[in-house]
Amino acid sequence: MSKKIEAEVLRAALLSIALLGASAVASFAVDPIGTWRTEEDATVRVSNCGGGLCATIAALREPNDPQTGKPKTDVHNVDPSKRNRPIVGIQIFTGLRPEGANKWTGQIYNPEDGKTYDANVVLENASTLRVQGCVLFICKTKTWTRRG
Repeated sequence: MSKKIEAEVLRAALLSIALLGASAVASFAVDPIGTWRTEEDATVRVSNCGGGLCATIAALREPNDPQTGKPKTDVHNVDPSKRNRPIVGIQIFTGLRPEGANKWTGQIYNPEDGKTYDANVVLENASTLRVQGCVLFICKTKTWTRRG
């Protein structure tokens, strides 16, 4: 084989390797937009809200109050005017803005206690989202898994 042909073959091989590497990186460069399952077995939809992230409760494992048979409501909300709204449909992420690669910060609302916390959200990989709510320096971390 001539040196010119060898150089062309080597260049083509290196280009192929570089393209494969770039596509592998691109396949990991996913975003958190989509549907997630929480540790409590709720379904949450994460979407883009003007450059940040929003998240809305889409479904609950047990959507109805066992005592009334009616949809569970936001009974713990600190705002009494919101206590009758259904849990399904509540936006729980607010003001989440990018804070580096695969990380967002903002606030998260917890309907289990009716409080809003500082939040850190990290996309660990294509199917794992780490969601952390904090008060002062005390944090609680949950792991969400991507659905479908």
